[in-house]
Amino acid sequence: MVTWTNLDKLASYQELANAKVVNLAEVMTGENGAERVKKYNVPMGAGLVYNFASKKVDDATLEILAKFAEEAELVDKFEVLYNGEVVNTGEKRLVLHHMTRGQLGEAVVADGVDKRTFYTNQQKAIAEFAKKVHAGEITNAAGEKFTTVVQIGIGGSDLGPRAIYLALENWAKKNDAFKMEAKFISNVDPDDAAAVLNSIDVAHSLFVLVSKSGTTLETLTNESFVKDALKNAGLDASKHMVAVTSETSPLAKSADYLAAFFMDDYIGGRYSSTSAVGGCVLSLAFGPEVFAQFLDGAAEADALAKNKNLMENPALLDAIIGVHERNVLGHLCTAVLPYSQALSRFPAHLQQLDMESNGKSVNRFGEPIDYVTGPVIFGEPGTNGQHSFYQLLHQGTDIIPLQFIGFKNSQCGMDVVIEDSTSQQKLGANVVAQIVAFACGKDDANANKKFEGGRPSSIIVGEQLTPAAMGALLAHFENKVMFQGFAWNVNSFDQEGVQLGKVLAKRVLAHDTDGALKVYSEMLNI
Repeated sequence: MVTWTNLDKLASYQELANAKVVNLAEVMTGENGAERVKKYNVPMGAGLVYNFASKKVDDATLEILAKFAEEAELVDKFEVLYNGEVVNTGEKRLVLHHMTRGQLGEAVVADGVDKRTFYTNQQKAIAEFAKKVHAGEITNAAGEKFTTVVQIGIGGSDLGPRAIYLALENWAKKNDAFKMEAKFISNVDPDDAAAVLNSIDVAHSLFVLVSKSGTTLETLTNESFVKDALKNAGLDASKHMVAVTSETSPLAKSADYLAAFFMDDYIGGRYSSTSAVGGCVLSLAFGPEVFAQFLDGAAEADALAKNKNLMENPALLDAIIGVHERNVLGHLCTAVLPYSQALSRFPAHLQQLDMESNGKSVNRFGEPIDYVTGPVIFGEPGTNGQHSFYQLLHQGTDIIPLQFIGFKNSQCGMDVVIEDSTSQQKLGANVVAQIVAFACGKDDANANKKFEGGRPSSIIVGEQLTPAAMGALLAHFENKVMFQGFAWNVNSFDQEGVQLGKVLAKRVLAHDTDGALKVYSEMLNI
């Protein structure tokens, strides 16, 4: 039995708030910095390591953070979650996305079925379907193989799967695992669907429609757009479309689809990449074996998140250092900065994961809270970001904590030596230089050239961005967000904040408007 308590009621939080703040520039300079970098490493699974040497913590802070994690029962609450208690209090639902990649605890039976079995059965069905598509056993009307898969979905049905596809595309090509090109249609803006349809051969394309309810306005609109394109090409849309939905949705048993694969209400959209939502498109693109490796990496990270030893639980450590930065140090934002072009869309996925989960101002019981919760998340790949917004990160008036991600080796293996170093070495040199520059700064008589330093960061380091590493990376951030939600005593698994706009949009389309809503509608010729 766990106790759900507001952050500011915890004795350890008061102790944390009163603790001495580490002088980052001082501890990261010279041999002190070298020793910290060697010392503050925690394995993350799949060959990844979380290094937090450049955070404003020391052994004394870590001792308080460990007390905080214990008093807030953060790991116990994770255990309650994966053992099937109703943790999503807003929607009165279980939270079971971890179960798509392994059985962390007790068997969970809901809706009369064992949920782990349900999820693995869907994975098997998707794998069999994908293999038949790749073998040419499922083809278009002319008996020709499908060469492209297009996912139609929005929010969690797009951001995670798209980010993961882009992350692994080059790896798959290099490792002879690339089966089909994947495209994504998400925005209801007709230019989005048109651009994708104009870039593919629809006769050799398979479309995956993703909507849990089967009623998502943007997704169904884009489905109609695609069906029109197929019809105009003289093709039977039902031979080119697959549904990923719930068993109770109107799409579940429709003759409009070649096949249907199922998810349920216990997996939220932003947590759904390891379910059929990501499994279908990624298995078609790279093969089910690659998707299985991705799940194995996520399972490794999940297993570490069960550990009550703070220094052996990287997601928990990352989470409560973030709470310290947000609630004690008062930092509003966190920048996610992957030094890997393959992770170009990963910050966008983390924006939804984090901000939709923990952007709350009431606790899990609906009571107002008087402390800050989720940070603003943004980011771009390095080194591009260095030539964009790093000026503010280095010398702006706000301190923004930074989350770097870097790899020792590239995915493609192609490189060139210029001025005695390779491109990959130059990439790595930039990220380590940034970490030290942010932490230590530089004194200068010219105020424009002076860097105050003291700007905290952490880095996740891996050998190479592989499917397993991507799975561990994804699960790490999912678990970090979960632990922070527990710490803030908010419900990280509903998203009522997105609903009001949807309701008003329907009113606009029905011409049921007045006041400002009516005038704005007229401005856009609606």
